[in-house]
Amino acid sequence: MNYCPAPRARRFASSKLRRQSGVALIEALIAMLIFAFGVLGLVGLQATMTQAQTSGKIRADAANLASELYALVQTDHLSNLSQYSDASCASYNRCADWKTKVEATLPAAEVTLTTNAGAGTVQITLSWRQGQESRNNYSSSMTWQQ
Repeated sequence: MNYCPAPRARRFASSKLRRQSGVALIEALIAMLIFAFGVLGLVGLQATMTQAQTSGKIRADAANLASELYALVQTDHLSNLSQYSDASCASYNRCADWKTKVEATLPAAEVTLTTNAGAGTVQITLSWRQGQESRNNYSSSMTWQQ
């Protein structure tokens, strides 16, 4: 009598392999799906960081432009202070050049200048729109220092 258990063990192993065929493929697809969500998250983060960086740069530009106007006012004569108001700015070269620079630097820029020659004060409000956002404002004021 010759006893050979191998065929039955072989049949059992081959049926087990048939039940597990494709498992590695499904695991790979799930891993790729998780990786794709991770990449999409990184792309969204990059877009948000770029938008925040651009917004910060524009705010810094607004602050620098206001400081530049204050420097123009401080280097001018006190009697010309009223020339830096909304009504007179377009006809006064120093103010008109500055306003042109503001409009070129800030997107959809609006400038409001208010002066009080008696008190020696200048108030600036710069307004701009970045993309579809609501309007952003930067306000500042100075008092003439002699």
